[in-house]
Amino acid sequence: MDSDLSRDSLAVPEAAIREACGETPLPELGVIEQAWETDPIPTDEVAERAGEAFASLPLEEVPDGGEIAVGAGSRGIANLAEIVGGVVAEAQDQGYEPFVFPAMGSHGGASAEGQREMLAELGVDEATVGCEIRSSMETVEVGRTEDRDVPVVADANAVEADAIVPINRVKPHTDFDGTVESGLSKMLVIGMGKQRGAKTAHDWAVDWSLRNMIPEITERLLDELPVVGGVAILEDQRDDTALLEGVPPAGFLDREAELLERAYDEMPTLPFDDIDVLVLDRQGKDVSGQGMDTNVIGRRPFAIQEPEPDRPDIKRIYTRGLTETTHGNAMGMGSADFVHADLLAEIEMPTTLINALTASTTRGVRLPPAVETDRAGMTAALSTIGIVDPETVRVVRAPDTMHLQHLYVSPALVDEAREREDLRVVEEPTPIEFADGEFAAPPAHEALADGE
Repeated sequence: MDSDLSRDSLAVPEAAIREACGETPLPELGVIEQAWETDPIPTDEVAERAGEAFASLPLEEVPDGGEIAVGAGSRGIANLAEIVGGVVAEAQDQGYEPFVFPAMGSHGGASAEGQREMLAELGVDEATVGCEIRSSMETVEVGRTEDRDVPVVADANAVEADAIVPINRVKPHTDFDGTVESGLSKMLVIGMGKQRGAKTAHDWAVDWSLRNMIPEITERLLDELPVVGGVAILEDQRDDTALLEGVPPAGFLDREAELLERAYDEMPTLPFDDIDVLVLDRQGKDVSGQGMDTNVIGRRPFAIQEPEPDRPDIKRIYTRGLTETTHGNAMGMGSADFVHADLLAEIEMPTTLINALTASTTRGVRLPPAVETDRAGMTAALSTIGIVDPETVRVVRAPDTMHLQHLYVSPALVDEAREREDLRVVEEPTPIEFADGEFAAPPAHEALADGE
């Protein structure tokens, strides 16, 4: 994809936006902080706690010296290398032969080397975790579902092991609501299923729904494969590791459902239910599977037969760019109303489309209108929501849908924050400054860090 051609031909110049919209008043922005009380696991204890979680699993039937396939995924999980390394070290201490396999569906361009590279970029390689990484897209059919006769497949290397242990974060999913969503079960069904399994699951989910499919296929996998349990991760609002727990096969789905309830309580969210304009500095697969977490933005326009979240209600979303770690994967950009030209220049369309085809969410990669500058993006968003009063309009600028502790907000929301115990005003509103049409101020959390 010719990024320069895309940017020049598709991005609308600021002058054209301002001529079309006329004089659109921009609100001042202040900074607020969400007052979160968290109790994360100390970083220097994470590896040991991960090893303890693994050791709690029923390993009695794993033969001495047996191979243990440790599944690791591709999301932006805090302390992932330490967690995987802790599990590997404990397995080795107990006399087993662990290896790590990528359990990430079609990510990494749906190639073995691409998935190995993704793990390495997340800090998981043979040097850091102390064992072999076996990356392959080859799968084996291990059974079929009872009622719909859907093929159940799994990573060929994992199938040949004496035991399988997925490691994953339990969190709300972006595409559906269910008793289990994103976590150990999804990793077994979609992550361990590689591109073939992920595509099969999402194809059938159009009629069946992932909320029904994942539990049924998980039970099939637990029956057919030597899954001795999984290591579940919970993260707090600051995306720090809050819990590491070994989940045995007995009661696997029930325990994951309980952990999901806690994950909902601790996930970071926007502190306002009604927002006129939300500006996101970036989106990416390391932030959310859909680039922008649908549970945060209250939009799920690409999920077939799945209801959207009840809140928040956001009239316009303007997204400024992609994270570096997403490697051009712009999955979920279709949720934005406007995007910056920089986002166009960063898109790798083959990677993006492969992800969308695998997940059957092609509407999620529709290209929103692109603007040349931040000032154009703000003008376009504000001019399409009705009459704008800078003192009452409700505007939020956030780094992304994962980092939500510090936010730029308009005067009306600053005033609201003063009346709430869960919010604190850090900086009073001041006029938005632009440099050649772009925001002069960095993302809120970076601005505060620079000021320390």
